[in-house]
Amino acid sequence: MRVHQLTRAFGRVQALDGVEWTAQPGQVTCLLGPNGAGKTTTVEIAEGLQHADSGTVEVLGTDPWRASAEHRARVGVMLQDGGLPQSVKPLALLHHLARFYAAPADVEALVTELDINDFAGTTVRRLSGGQRQRVALAAALVGRPDVLFLDEPTAGLDPHVRRTVWELIARTAREGATVVVTTHSFEEAERLADHLVIMARGRTVAEGTPAQVAGGETLESAYFALTDRRETP
Repeated sequence: MRVHQLTRAFGRVQALDGVEWTAQPGQVTCLLGPNGAGKTTTVEIAEGLQHADSGTVEVLGTDPWRASAEHRARVGVMLQDGGLPQSVKPLALLHHLARFYAAPADVEALVTELDINDFAGTTVRRLSGGQRQRVALAAALVGRPDVLFLDEPTAGLDPHVRRTVWELIARTAREGATVVVTTHSFEEAERLADHLVIMARGRTVAEGTPAQVAGGETLESAYFALTDRRETP
C-alpha cells in the first residue's frame, strides 16, 4: 500500500499535511508518533472510513474510499475502540463473521491462541478492555486478510497476552500479509517493526527500518529528536 501527499483538515485543525509512506507485503509497518500526529486519521483513510482532502492512497491497488465489497473482504481492521457489537458473545460473533468468507481462518484456533475461551460465555459489553482487544483482533484476522490494520492492538493487555499478540501479528506478516500497526510503545515498535514510520504534526518525519530511523541512537532518543517532544508518547 502507498500513501502519497495526504492532507486532511477538520475546521481549522490541519490533521494531515502531506503525509507519505509505504507498507509492503510480508512486513509489519509500525506507525509511531505522539497524540495528534495524524496516525489514526491516516489509517482510517487507508481503511476507507474517511476520505482525504487531497493526495492519494492505494491499498491493493485501489482507492479504499471507492473500494468494492471484494476489496474490503481482503482487508482486516481493528479499530482503536474495538467497534464490536455489545450484546453478542465472542464465539457467536467470530463464527458469524467467518461465514462471510470463502476461506476463513480456523476460529477455534484463534480462540485458543488468544485465550478467548476463558470468557466466551460473557457478552462483549461485560468484557474488560483487554478481553475486548483480544476479540477485536480475532475478528480482524478471521477473514485471513491480505492487508491488516491494527490500531494500538496491545493497549490494556497484560504482558503474557501482549507477547502472544506480537507473535500472532509477526506470523501474519510472515504468511504474506501487509500489516500496519499504530502504537505508542517503543518496545512494541522495536519488537514488531520490519518498517517504521514516525509521524508528527500531520507529517511523516522518518521512515525506514528501525535501525535506519534510530541512526545509531536508541529509538527513544531518535523519536524525541524527530518529533521535538519531551513527554513520553
